[in-house]
Amino acid sequence: MDEYRDLVPLRVVDVRLELPSNQPIVLLKEIHGDRYLPIWIGAPEATSIATALENVTTPRPLTHDLLRSVIDALGAVASRVVITEMRDSIYFADITFATDGREVSVSSRPSDAIALAVRTGTPIYANPDVLDEAGVVIEDEVDQEEEVARFREFLSDVTVEDFLGHEHDE
Repeated sequence: MDEYRDLVPLRVVDVRLELPSNQPIVLLKEIHGDRYLPIWIGAPEATSIATALENVTTPRPLTHDLLRSVIDALGAVASRVVITEMRDSIYFADITFATDGREVSVSSRPSDAIALAVRTGTPIYANPDVLDEAGVVIEDEVDQEEEVARFREFLSDVTVEDFLGHEHDE
């Protein structure tokens, strides 16, 4: 576990739209600091994260709900999500699973890892270099509330069918 002691713990603040492009982002914040980590994501992943954050039950399981069910059925536990690096403005992540007394790490898009983490209560961390490079301090709370309201309005107009067959990488 020593290799993980320098990681920065994060919490999911919200999913919102970046203006003026209306590109969804998931906003993470360091637990013991003031920096935020905005990660641009696709609309399906934004919807998946937002539904989990708001405890919305869908009529059929979303992909990340299915993943959680498979992990549970295999007797594994998602023990941590780590935003490992940012290369060419693309974030990379690993999900670590505990199973049969050992740990297995799997590479993941951060949006998928976060969507799983919000469903399972899995802690999210960032490599300190990622926060040093991409972390920002957000000071205007009024603008944040307006962005949240606009994104919730966007979510109210979309359905799961709008995203079937579409895949977006960070």
